Amino acid sequence: MLKCPNCQSKDIGKIGINQYYCWNCFIELTISKGIINTHQVEEDGSLSSLDDLFEEEERRYTL
Repeated sequence: MLKCPNCQSKDIGKIGINQYYCWNCFIELTISKGIINTHQVEEDGSLSSLDDLFEEEERRYTL
């Protein structure tokens, strides 16, 4: 099960192919090549990367 690397919540909703949204801390997650990429949704709808806040090991996703 997918877990948010930011808040550790499992309250994750699917919003697209390999795209998810954390309903606890309101960040968008995408999965690419087994790595979770984290983004903050800005007021204008654009995305800002939050990946530099996490170690790669924290962002690994395996089924």
